[in-house]
Amino acid sequence: MCFTDRRRFLGTASAALAAFALPAASRARAATASWPERPIKWVVPYLAGTGPDITARVLAEAVGPLLGQPVVIENKGGAGGNIGARLVARAPADGYTWIYSAAPMAANMRMYRSPGYDALKDFRHIMRLTTSDIVLVVHADAGIASLSDLAAKARAQPGKLDYASGGVGTPSHLGVELLLSALGAQATHVPYKGASELVNAILGRQVVFGTPILSVAYPQIQAGKLRALAIAGARRNPSLPEVPTLAELGVKGVELTSWGGISVPAGTPDAIAERIRVAFEKALAQPAVQATLAENGGLASPQGAVDYTRGFTQEMALTEAMMKQAGLQPQ
Repeated sequence: MCFTDRRRFLGTASAALAAFALPAASRARAATASWPERPIKWVVPYLAGTGPDITARVLAEAVGPLLGQPVVIENKGGAGGNIGARLVARAPADGYTWIYSAAPMAANMRMYRSPGYDALKDFRHIMRLTTSDIVLVVHADAGIASLSDLAAKARAQPGKLDYASGGVGTPSHLGVELLLSALGAQATHVPYKGASELVNAILGRQVVFGTPILSVAYPQIQAGKLRALAIAGARRNPSLPEVPTLAELGVKGVELTSWGGISVPAGTPDAIAERIRVAFEKALAQPAVQATLAENGGLASPQGAVDYTRGFTQEMALTEAMMKQAGLQPQ
């Protein structure tokens, strides 16, 4: 090796050693500055075709170009969302694994003795993305035309009518238990894996009624296959203006709204979290995105990190109160 080659070799080796010797903090800053450098995985802890899945796919398509990398949806349904939440809670806090966080993530902290994660400590909740109403539905040919019809049948046959939910602790479970308590009626709970299975169970007449997320039930209502009896929110839904709220029908204190957002593992750097937030805010402001969400019964309703995180605490308290009222114990 000649002198010039030796100098070149030594210079290259020294540079490599210097780079390797950079403090961990400096390397982390470099990784943060260049994020994202590869596709991002967005875990949806529910089955394909559910409300959260539909929402996530709409937003992933809009957010990917804003970040310069594809956002890939990965469905990890089961255990009321616990399986997916556990996976993300243990993922590296590098911005490449997200979770579609929703009300059940908070509710499960009370519904399960050991959900396998802590909804507040294991995640950084970046922002709420959307909300969707909950709707009380029956099969269009069930011979039930109103809430009073359903209540009369349930009272006449205590425990004989079955209702479907999207899983233990979901709004479609606790909401019905509250409704039954208010009506002075009884029915048998049949849990399924998400709102899409819930809707299919009613369509297949495996159960009599249920309260799915409107975004999932809406196409079947429009097709005339399901009959909407009531909206469980505080006001009528613009997509179904003729359907009254439970409060309008005399049922007070049963107001339910499904909400979802974007969260990442705790410890995710501030700069990455901020880039994610900005990208989603821009996506939610796009008229095409808002229209697509509305077509599926959802509403773009962004909310910042502080208020969104507070929502988890409030949901836990609400779940605990509903469980007490319905006489339910943690599993």
